[in-house]
Amino acid sequence: MDSMRKNNPKLKTAAQSLRRNMTKEERRLWYDALRGYKPRFTRQHPLGNYIVDFYCAAAHLAVELDGGQHYEAESTAKDDERTRQLGRLGIAVIRFPNNAVNQNFQAVCDAVDRCVKARIAGEPLPDISAELII
Repeated sequence: MDSMRKNNPKLKTAAQSLRRNMTKEERRLWYDALRGYKPRFTRQHPLGNYIVDFYCAAAHLAVELDGGQHYEAESTAKDDERTRQLGRLGIAVIRFPNNAVNQNFQAVCDAVDRCVKARIAGEPLPDISAELII
């Protein structure tokens, strides 16, 4: 478990590459919402053996954007395990499909905001699934 708490230095180069090569949905969420959000988010943030798309340390919240490959059985299982591992560290993970960013951007932003506020207040994550139906 201690190894999960510390950032893996081997992921530094990979995280830097991911920052340079963000998807269009990651760029949109970062530049149009999260870059100036308070409390602060970081992008392509190493946590343990993983790199999360966006991370708010103040809320212990990771935001992941999922392309189509994340909905294949093997990828879903890996994502579930990753969420469990991060949860063991006290980090909540919320996921949005890329098409939600493209088609319902404001709802994604509102959902992230509600989740950050809930985590900081020590409340459970709100159910955001209904807001993001496309």
